[in-house]
Amino acid sequence: MEDARRAVVGDVPRIVELAHALRAELRPNKGGSLWLAREAWPEPLEQTYGDLVAREDAFVAVGTFDDAVLGFVVVVLESLRDGSRLGRVTDLYVEPEARAVGVGEALIDAAVACCVEAGCIGVDAVALPGDRAAKNFFEQHAFTARALVMHRRLASPDASPDASPDASPDA
Repeated sequence: MEDARRAVVGDVPRIVELAHALRAELRPNKGGSLWLAREAWPEPLEQTYGDLVAREDAFVAVGTFDDAVLGFVVVVLESLRDGSRLGRVTDLYVEPEARAVGVGEALIDAAVACCVEAGCIGVDAVALPGDRAAKNFFEQHAFTARALVMHRRLASPDASPDASPDASPDA
């Protein structure tokens, strides 16, 4: 049976494994390398996720199926300038083989419940351009777009002078 529960320090090694899988999956996607350089949590991941598990302004949960940890979610609770709070999903990952059995649903439900309990006015999550599965997942759970980030690539350290900007995975 699928479930989600608050992560404990003992879950951190498994969360790190899943975080590496998340990075490997997103890196080649459009916007993935910039996400990795800007939004992804920094190395060393063992320390970073260990700190997140202990933070009062963060919620880390693991998604399980028959007690096996197959996914995780991280939500950071942000205080806004007007005094309200916003939940920001920074990580949501489920192993590909477990994506059709309800683990992701249990994780996003737990994340939203945490934000409701914390008095948040809303919850933000990011789907990279072209990641239709992630976009559809969030829309199925009542998320809607509230902003689009537009980006213009200026240079790439590994691009040849002849390379077309459209050929880049982050173009």
